[in-house]
Amino acid sequence: MEKLKMQSLDVVGNNIDKIAQLFPNCVTERIGKDGKQELAVDFDKLKAELTNDVLEEGEERYQFTWPGKRAASRLANETTTQTLRPCREESVDFDNTQNLYIEGDNLEVLKVLRETYLGKVKMIYIDPPYNTGNDFVYNDDFAQGKTEFEQNSGLFDEEGNQTIDPMLRNTESNGRFHTDWLNMIYPRLKVAKDLLTDDGVIFISIGQNELENIIKILNEIFGENNQLGIVCRQMKSGGGTQGKYFAHNTDYIIVYAKEYDVARYFRGEMSDDLVKKVYNQIELDGIRKGEYYRSMGLYQSSLGVRPSLRYYIQCPDGHFVIPPGETFPLHIIEGETVVPVSTDGVWRWSYDLYKSELEKGNVEFKKTAKGILLDEFGKPSKWNIYTKIWLNDRMDEGTIPNDLITRFENRHSSKELSALLIPFDFAKPVGLIKYLIRILNQDNNIVILDFFSGSATTAHAVMQLNAEDGGNRKFIMVQLPELTDEKSEAYKAGYKNICEIGKERICRAGKKIKEENADKEGIENLDTGFRVLKLDSSNMNDVYYTPEEFSLNTLFSENVKEDRTAEDLLFQVMLDLGIELSAKIEKQEIAGKEVFLVDENYLIACFDKDVNETTITEIAKMHPVYFVMRDASAASDNVIDNFDQLFEAYSKDTVRKIL
Repeated sequence: MEKLKMQSLDVVGNNIDKIAQLFPNCVTERIGKDGKQELAVDFDKLKAELTNDVLEEGEERYQFTWPGKRAASRLANETTTQTLRPCREESVDFDNTQNLYIEGDNLEVLKVLRETYLGKVKMIYIDPPYNTGNDFVYNDDFAQGKTEFEQNSGLFDEEGNQTIDPMLRNTESNGRFHTDWLNMIYPRLKVAKDLLTDDGVIFISIGQNELENIIKILNEIFGENNQLGIVCRQMKSGGGTQGKYFAHNTDYIIVYAKEYDVARYFRGEMSDDLVKKVYNQIELDGIRKGEYYRSMGLYQSSLGVRPSLRYYIQCPDGHFVIPPGETFPLHIIEGETVVPVSTDGVWRWSYDLYKSELEKGNVEFKKTAKGILLDEFGKPSKWNIYTKIWLNDRMDEGTIPNDLITRFENRHSSKELSALLIPFDFAKPVGLIKYLIRILNQDNNIVILDFFSGSATTAHAVMQLNAEDGGNRKFIMVQLPELTDEKSEAYKAGYKNICEIGKERICRAGKKIKEENADKEGIENLDTGFRVLKLDSSNMNDVYYTPEEFSLNTLFSENVKEDRTAEDLLFQVMLDLGIELSAKIEKQEIAGKEVFLVDENYLIACFDKDVNETTITEIAKMHPVYFVMRDASAASDNVIDNFDQLFEAYSKDTVRKIL
């Protein structure tokens, strides 16, 4: 049986493994600080492998830096042993909901989620502090040493007392005004990128104060080529009294893709009149015969320079075409690419996507009197290539959204919260988040993450949109339990921290949505629940992680903390095995022992004591993919001796792990 690691993904270790695959001669072995053998990168050899592309020390280069940046980057890659503990009493429909509400420092939460939700989140929306001089930012103290920081990274001690102030007001008089904000946002975005799917997109609301800096950070983390747009949003209309030179009526939404070439085009809704004018061609053959469509050139002059999108396409008469430009592939072969320069045109689609759509009948070749494309000889071609956009798919197409948003002002959010009797300032309107989800042009069963949840506007928007179109989108809200100001209306109304506001809003909004849509078929199935999970220290005592540091007298002590429940252990195991935290959980009694079945029998776990062969045998007969138990659970040494034999006999493919 293998032992579970019970900590977050080792990003540095994974990166070393990747280097070892590419350059095995550059990875060697050494004795680490803990006295154990470990892999390490020989940077001198790696530099030799990359001689032509390595910057020399002191060589001028374009870079964006600030005090603490290197430490912030390291912090994003560090593992954490912290975990998420379920809180049934504060949850709604815990056993059936697929939504999550997570309380805790969002950096640690993101690291805890990284392995389980790696590449699974389609959309991230965040509304971080704008750094106006009155905002609070996370207390990430990079002046501390690594050990001291790790000791202080938990918000509460074992008695539940707060150990550090998690938020500090960042005033303009602070000599590290921009630096503190940059150190706060940088590692969080670095980890968040890993959670996005390849076609995933992140939307970030921001004000003028940090607009320039957030763009530079995103260019570094996501890549400048993956910027999809900078949207200006009208916060309010009319004049204002704040501002020395201008009254600030706008803020911004910065949009980046995980991978530009994979992300779907944004599309809004189309009016009926526009549909009739635009979709005016009819298909004459094939499986879509009789359907209306519109044509769009596979080459568009406004695309800009994009790698891997300049290649040859063979036309019906055997000639080859390529967008206008100066550089051509080395060989005249369909699909042969060349890296474009600034004056080169590119196709809208990658070659693989083009071939796929061609086979579906979604590409058409037309002869033209005025050649736009070039042939293999660099002369104007008589062919042009178009893609078919179908009327029946118009909900997936629609109109291209404008980068100026004037419909969703802050006053709308004030009305929405007032209708729910929720006192909270500076929330974004529900309509804005719904709009962003819609233009994302994704399926209606995606996962949406907001790790600056605030009053949980994003959760409200997800439930509202699901009610409107029958979708099954899931939300993950993350929020620090930041204390409310004792002078605020929220505090006077009984809300001691922001998490209490967010959870109550989801409850009230969900109830209101169901009441307003009571006549709608299937509305009773709308998921308005959420599982509450709270960030805490590991369920395991220190002896679990570093047994070599303990004496023989304490080595065999209980490795699970006394105050932790079986369900606490289950959720940390789910994180360790990469099982989504919204997975269905059932309890059964097998041979007198409590057993958890996760996602039917994908994972079966038993943390009871005195587990005997009967229990093990019955579990093995259920053929789980994973089985987990505590090493201290076995009733006797005979159970341990016979454990593997029983599984080999009844379910040899089951992966067996212990705590």
